[in-house]
Amino acid sequence: MIDLSNEFAVGIDIGGTNTKYGLVNHRGEIMEKGELRTDAHPQIESFIDALYEALEPIIKRHEADGKVKGIGIGAPNGNFYTGTIDYAPNLLWRGIIPLAKLVTEKFNLPAALTNDANAAAVGEMNYGAARGMRDFIMITLGTGVGSGIVANGQLIYGHDGFAGELGHTIIRPGGRKHWSTDLDGSLEAYCSATGIVLTAKELLEQSKEDSTLRKLNPDDITSKEIYECAVNGDKIAQEVYRFTGQILGEALANFVMFSSPEAIVLFGGVIKAGDLIMEPTREHMEKNLLPIFQDKVKLVFSELKEADAAILGASALVWDIRE
Repeated sequence: MIDLSNEFAVGIDIGGTNTKYGLVNHRGEIMEKGELRTDAHPQIESFIDALYEALEPIIKRHEADGKVKGIGIGAPNGNFYTGTIDYAPNLLWRGIIPLAKLVTEKFNLPAALTNDANAAAVGEMNYGAARGMRDFIMITLGTGVGSGIVANGQLIYGHDGFAGELGHTIIRPGGRKHWSTDLDGSLEAYCSATGIVLTAKELLEQSKEDSTLRKLNPDDITSKEIYECAVNGDKIAQEVYRFTGQILGEALANFVMFSSPEAIVLFGGVIKAGDLIMEPTREHMEKNLLPIFQDKVKLVFSELKEADAAILGASALVWDIRE
């Protein structure tokens, strides 16, 4: 039997503002972690230097305990096949950035790269709620809606490395215009935290019903405020979640009939609303499924700690790197 206990992986999660990093073992325990500002480095070379400066001492401290096998990176528009970040709209680096190659050259370690939602799916498969599953879909519901699709134990990347953008599928043709893609009626336009705020503003305009949300300046309404109002019985806030859950459920029904997963794993700030969003989601998912798919697919919450999930997901890419 191969002893994996003395192997470590570096996980790096690159966001538009901050980059998180950590050293992770096979059990999904983060030995050390930290973060640095992504937006403080307009040039990719300076960013790589800052990463090296932060991570090299951590790697050195654990060298006596075992070997670092490689570096896994989750990033917006990260392409697993090419190791490049391609035209990421929320990063300062423009064009196509050969990130995995630059990291490998700097650290002298193999590197693997994918987008942040795919990384979350790999993390869930290795350390979280999808352990032992060969067919599942990961949906991240935060500022945006991301996803990773696993079929037959493999993440689906498509022919070009960009498969699995379920957040940008059109669930309401001719519906709400997305604020950055300009697509009409995409899932992200409704079921992200941003979409939830837009729904609340629309309902406040359309309805005469009394609501605590009316006491707020429309620009100050956040998904957190909507959640708190809903918990306190505010009818408009509760309708926001019912409507959001309906749209999410209809979308999940489409996804289930596409890949017949064992489970859909939900992750991110939006799911903190619990039953407020989950009950309508489950109801409308089942209602829109063919009988052969009904009552077969589990809706489960991620088991990864939100603050660590991105590091764990990125690190899990390393275990599949071939020597």
